[in-house]
Amino acid sequence: MLYTKDIVRFLTKNLFLSLGRYIICKMRVLFEFTPRVSPFVIPVHYNSIIQSFIYVNLEQNLASWLHDHGFAYHKRSFKMFTFSRLFGNSKLRSRHFVFYGPVRFYFSTPYDELLESLVKVLLKKEKIELNDQEVTLSKAEILPIRPTQSPFIIKMLSPLVIYSTFEKDGKKKTYYYNPAEADFQKLVLENLKRKLIAFRGEGKYPELEGAYIKPYRVNERNLSIVKYKGFVIKGWMGLFKLNLPEPYLSLAYDAGLGAKNSQGFGMWEVYKEQMSERGRFIR
Repeated sequence: MLYTKDIVRFLTKNLFLSLGRYIICKMRVLFEFTPRVSPFVIPVHYNSIIQSFIYVNLEQNLASWLHDHGFAYHKRSFKMFTFSRLFGNSKLRSRHFVFYGPVRFYFSTPYDELLESLVKVLLKKEKIELNDQEVTLSKAEILPIRPTQSPFIIKMLSPLVIYSTFEKDGKKKTYYYNPAEADFQKLVLENLKRKLIAFRGEGKYPELEGAYIKPYRVNERNLSIVKYKGFVIKGWMGLFKLNLPEPYLSLAYDAGLGAKNSQGFGMWEVYKEQMSERGRFIR
């Protein structure tokens, strides 16, 4: 199927539009790919594969700019997108996930042009390959409900990562924080501030006084260790309490919480949002 730029822009600018098997919308999309030949096989540590797949399926100029520059904040650069873990009927075999049937993942961005380009390229391609296996785009479905008011409990769809780097004995070291440490919340909120300035520019934004992200149901089993291009990254799944004012809340939802979002970290969804008069979350 071929679509003109005006039609694709119309699709991505609207809340949702059903077009045959496709439902297109901005912000957050659930992509579903069906393998031409089943099963579909992918390594356990697949983050770099999905990230590469996203870049390959962007228009070249945008992909190059995003990869090489992105949204700058001093010496840092943010890509302003994130994606979830893979979902589907799968089994673990020999350090690979074997999927029987469709493979799904969520993609999210606050940058309209990025989503427009990704959808446009995927819709126009006659042949799509994921991890060197041919797949078809069987669904692109929006999640129309965007959280607008916190606090609530969130569930991580990909691990939440926050870290510091330092030098020791002349070598660069990376320390990954766990949610029980006091600096965990502080660094997540500072990261979000930097992302907001990088994306929207310098401005008068609300203070983050009273904002928080705290572990709600997180234990050692929620520790996720991911190998990414030869590096080990440590992040956390599980449930967290989140309270953020706008525009921080929307950006955290669209671009992800914490660090390394474009490598497949920091995506979340609302798990519980109704609170009792005593401030406790209702099951």
